[in-house]
Amino acid sequence: MQKAVYNKNELRTYVQEMLSGKVKTLEFYLNFTLEASRDIKKTSKYDSIREEIQSEIYHLDRQMAALKSMQREMQRVLNKGTVAAGVGSLVITNKARFYISVSLGEFFFEGDRFYAISEKSPMAQIMKGKKAGDEFTLNNIHQRIEEVL
Repeated sequence: MQKAVYNKNELRTYVQEMLSGKVKTLEFYLNFTLEASRDIKKTSKYDSIREEIQSEIYHLDRQMAALKSMQREMQRVLNKGTVAAGVGSLVITNKARFYISVSLGEFFFEGDRFYAISEKSPMAQIMKGKKAGDEFTLNNIHQRIEEVL
């Protein structure tokens, strides 16, 4: 099997673009919901609908705050090469590819599956400071680090 070569700068840009796309989508839903709330008549007959919309706006606001926080965290993620796993590292194990940056979850980049994980996640914590050739076990899953970029 041929070893893939990944450009961390492109990977970082891709994650930032994914976050921006999620923010734009959420802004659209938030604006749509706010507009809908203005269109509801001010009678007691519609109180439950107004409450549901207010609840939805509250949840959308919380999601937006979380996404904005992730965007700020991505500013700390540097593209410099690393030898040991840490913030900004791309850790390739025998089971998966982990980009230690923000808690975005699974995504596909250049046809391969990656996991963007927060530096505070259990996976990142157990990998922190480890180098190529080191091994670890999390949730009864044993992995060997093949490469740290």
